[in-house]
Amino acid sequence: MSEFASFHDVRFPVAVSFGATGGPERRNEIVGLTSGREKRNARFSESRHHYDAGTGVRSLGDLHDVLAFFEARRGSLHAFRFRDPFDMKSCRPDAAPSAHDQILGAGDGAKDRFKLIKRYGTWSDAYLRPILLPVPGTLKVTVDGAVLASADFSFDGKTGEVVFSPAAIPPAGVEVTAGYEFDVPVRFDTERMSLSLTAFKAGQIPSIPLVEVQL
Repeated sequence: MSEFASFHDVRFPVAVSFGATGGPERRNEIVGLTSGREKRNARFSESRHHYDAGTGVRSLGDLHDVLAFFEARRGSLHAFRFRDPFDMKSCRPDAAPSAHDQILGAGDGAKDRFKLIKRYGTWSDAYLRPILLPVPGTLKVTVDGAVLASADFSFDGKTGEVVFSPAAIPPAGVEVTAGYEFDVPVRFDTERMSLSLTAFKAGQIPSIPLVEVQL
């Protein structure tokens, strides 16, 4: 069974995710040479995000929601959506997404598919992160600065591409941009959930490790 086949299109409890900790991981090989210089090689072409949502559990209700979610996903078997509390929009987290936020490319008059990405950094140093789970209803697209109607494009979740209808294919040389909110595909990085009651109607789960997966 593929990762995508074992993906449940449901979101981890948002109230708990907003209290989570975590972020991206990079793995590099660094070899020291006798000259004192170093050779460095990236083992990951893309970053991989890790989170711990245990710090987001504040009530007995939160505890029950996480328990039910864990059981429904069969522990680490099925992946799901997670709202990263630090990075969940095509813009800065304190701003509202705009259809002009991210440049997806330029049209050639025939190309009808453009990868949905988020750019980190500038120029040749920029990292282009593939966005696979835009939040439904939030994706907006422009062609040559004009915002398209929702009927003019769709999103292919299997390839992570914005797909234009035949009548809306971008002409040659015009810029295509997009704005959106997005979730991260993750799974539980544990086979056991340890719960405790700290007070009346107050619960605690010391650790809820989550790890990003590829779809």
